[in-house]
Amino acid sequence: MNRWTRYAGVALLLVLQSAPFARAETPEEKGLAIAVKADQADSGWGDQTSNMTMILRNRNGDESIRKIRSKALEVKGDGDKSLTIFDEPKDVQGTAFLSFTHSHKPDDQWLYLPALKRVKRISSKNKSGPFMGSEFAFEDLTSQEVDRYTYKWLRDEELDGKPVYVIERRPSYKHSGYTRQVAWVDKNILRPVKIDFYDRKDSLLKTLTIKDYKQYKDKFWRPGTMDMVNHQTGKSTTLTFSDYQFGSGLSDRDFDRNALKRAR
Repeated sequence: MNRWTRYAGVALLLVLQSAPFARAETPEEKGLAIAVKADQADSGWGDQTSNMTMILRNRNGDESIRKIRSKALEVKGDGDKSLTIFDEPKDVQGTAFLSFTHSHKPDDQWLYLPALKRVKRISSKNKSGPFMGSEFAFEDLTSQEVDRYTYKWLRDEELDGKPVYVIERRPSYKHSGYTRQVAWVDKNILRPVKIDFYDRKDSLLKTLTIKDYKQYKDKFWRPGTMDMVNHQTGKSTTLTFSDYQFGSGLSDRDFDRNALKRAR
């Protein structure tokens, strides 16, 4: 996912700096200025690995659990690359998802299905579909490049007793499942703590709550927990993260299509 949040390339989402935006006159200009500073604030991490636990819940609260590993590679001048590998349970073991995010053209995404022993390319028209039965869509699992959205600063307020920025962004790429997203960003740690996703009818579809941040390498904030709730279906997905590592020496070779079949 997401340069708002970086897990598995799950991307998600805005980082803000607390400096005033004196030259930003309109809400749109201020929103864009914040997004540019956010991108700069989280640049330079190089490569990252982490472990994840995915908990899927149906509307009755029944749970299923999956164990996942992720890798991500920062790409200068374009979107990042990410590889997500499922280790448990046995019915999804070896399934792997590869994503190349782009700023000015459709993302490239592939899914390796070990039962079929083949790599399936994800069509750009299917990016809004659910990822492996979760409440995260394929488009949620990409780095959030500045040029992929238009922005608008909405207001400053408090959330759970903490001062936050409230910012709206609208996808400028084709086939998104969202008309817009609204993010609440903690001013103290400069990371998103809540995001509302609105569907193509502009109705509230999902809410993502992001918690338990820790700082790595004295600069990069990463979440410990992400909860995505689908208000329309009553389903939810929780991701918990552990063992973040940076600077492992990953390269483009670790993220080519052959890496999907090599994933173990």
